[in-house]
Amino acid sequence: MDGRKRSNVKIESHVMIVEKHNQRSGELTEGYVERILTNSSSHPHGIKVRLETGEVGRVQQILEDD
Repeated sequence: MDGRKRSNVKIESHVMIVEKHNQRSGELTEGYVERILTNSSSHPHGIKVRLETGEVGRVQQILEDD
């Protein structure tokens, strides 16, 4: 699913984010959404979220849980 649309990102979604300091390298962090920080309905670089572990970044991928 597209991580650039707020409607696709839900609390407790399993996602891959890129943190600000990893934007150049593109290193992704996996986790579960605790809070959605972007207010607009979409963002070209991904919706900004805080994970349950405290990391903040923009959603690059929404993973499907089995």
